[in-house]
Amino acid sequence: MCGIAGYCGNGVGTADAESLLGRMADAVAHRGPDAAGLLAMPGAGLAHRRLSIIGLADGQQPMSNAAGSLHVSFNGEIFNFVELRADLIARGHRFRTRSDTEVLLHLYQEFGADFVTRLNGDFAFALWDQRERAMLLARDRMGVRPLFYAARGETLFFASEVKALLQVPGIEANIDHQVLDQIFTLWAPIAPQTMFAGIAELAPGHIALIRSGDISVRPYWTLDYPDSGAAHKRSEGDVADELRELLTDATRIRMRADVPVGSYLSGGLDSSIITALAAGMAPERLKTFSLTFDSAEHDESSFQGEMIRALRTEHVAVACGPGDIARVFSDVIRQAERPVIRTAPAPMLMLSGLVRDSGIKVVLTGEGADELFAGYDIFKEARVRRFVARQPGSRLRPHLFRKLYPYIPGLRDQTPAYLSAFFGAGTALSDPLFSHQPRFRGTAATKMFFSADLRASLAGYDAAADLASRLPERFSRWHPLHQAQYIETSFLLPGYILSSQGDRMAMANGVEGRFPFLDHRLVEFAARVPVGMTLKGLVEKHILREATKDLLPPAISARTKQPYRAPDSQSFAGGIATYANDLLSPAAITRTGLFNPASVGKLAAKCLGVGASGFRDNAAFVGILSTQIWDQTFISSSAAGAA
Repeated sequence: MCGIAGYCGNGVGTADAESLLGRMADAVAHRGPDAAGLLAMPGAGLAHRRLSIIGLADGQQPMSNAAGSLHVSFNGEIFNFVELRADLIARGHRFRTRSDTEVLLHLYQEFGADFVTRLNGDFAFALWDQRERAMLLARDRMGVRPLFYAARGETLFFASEVKALLQVPGIEANIDHQVLDQIFTLWAPIAPQTMFAGIAELAPGHIALIRSGDISVRPYWTLDYPDSGAAHKRSEGDVADELRELLTDATRIRMRADVPVGSYLSGGLDSSIITALAAGMAPERLKTFSLTFDSAEHDESSFQGEMIRALRTEHVAVACGPGDIARVFSDVIRQAERPVIRTAPAPMLMLSGLVRDSGIKVVLTGEGADELFAGYDIFKEARVRRFVARQPGSRLRPHLFRKLYPYIPGLRDQTPAYLSAFFGAGTALSDPLFSHQPRFRGTAATKMFFSADLRASLAGYDAAADLASRLPERFSRWHPLHQAQYIETSFLLPGYILSSQGDRMAMANGVEGRFPFLDHRLVEFAARVPVGMTLKGLVEKHILREATKDLLPPAISARTKQPYRAPDSQSFAGGIATYANDLLSPAAITRTGLFNPASVGKLAAKCLGVGASGFRDNAAFVGILSTQIWDQTFISSSAAGAA
């Protein structure tokens, strides 16, 4: 796992090339603290910061082929490199190293740009073909590893993080107002847009070819589902057996490393499954890591303890107490390079720090299972909403919302009409975003704090409609559950979970996360599982539970989903974070011009006093504070430096 940077074009002078590449690489040094390298050539340059995991002695980058005609800078891991290497050797290729990086060079020689379809891995790389004078950029199918690019004149620059691109003279940090609106509606930007106007993200499952100053971007993989009502003949037992086999192999190949591999253990179903599989494969006692919270509604330590005792792992935990989230939150935004509306990434940053301090570079995690096997409440809620919408006058059907959310205060005492309205049961069944509209509308309520100028700049723009317009044509043919899963898997997973909470928070501390559930073979398999086996009634992840029930204690196997959350505005209340008072002051809000000072003042007084309790106020507070931090980190600081 590493950080990469570089350029393609003739706009960088020979005398400036190595200095520029060095600055770009230094900006992402946290991603690769073990080594650095750069290569400046006529028309192209590559830089690399290395986190050594495979091929420790001979995997230095940028790496070139024997003829010196191909050069690559690679971030990530190719988990099936052993099999690919054996096949290439059988085809006559000769290798000089044991690294998975060299496999990329030989695959390109053998198959051209389409070799990416043969990769099973989490990756972002740049490959320069000197003979063709062309640069190939590629990103993994699920969007685990980031890759950004921007043009300056006829030269295109690229890097693992925007920080590196901002080292290029002429590439400046300017806000994209539409993306701020997307975050305050949808939780995440819509790729390829980013918070930085003029800087794009290579979307998951895409490659880009750069030649003579032109860039051509195309997908090489897309997530697909069968048509609604398509027949299936396999028994539940057969499906569960194949799922277990795929998940076991996905975990096995992600244990490949020349350094020890650990595992995150939340106490939930997904991380417990992965940890149980890994514990049976680890050559030594598996090291596991977890978060604990002072607040009972967020803490899962009792379930973690049950798994630790069952698997006998070597376990350490980091306690997230009062003030901890506020203490690291500015660094969270600097690493995420975007505002967020929840504080959940902050404890993940703390957790990766614990992993690093424990001498571990690689951890397995359970991300992806909720998207693949309908684990989130939103999937069950959408099913109930559709059931209620078919008989809008029913007084019995809305009572199902109480069963779905028994822990929501006051819900049990509400009328059926209130329940239907609260959960958006009136949303048109034909709306392609039916499953997510209540969430999006609830989040969009935070935009009441936008300034008049920001509202004017966004006039006529609708973030939800923008997302709906980008859904594939075949989307309308899928079952409603698959439609909801597509939105989560293709948009929110890479746009929020894997970025703001995943890659960025782990790599900030030089830790590589690996995600067995996101093996593309498993993703494609899960898309074909009948919906009744995925969400059985209102039981989430049914087929996953069946496939792994012998691995876990019954109390873990039968656990209902507890979403990972962290305290939001309460983390900053009571004078814990003085910087929040400064950033939310009328003068600071007026300076950025993005929010209404009077409205923010009232919100800040409430949240910094005792903390908010409702979703809207919490999301608004965290979103506004993180936007102010983002502006201070990337916009105001660069403007001050230029002055």
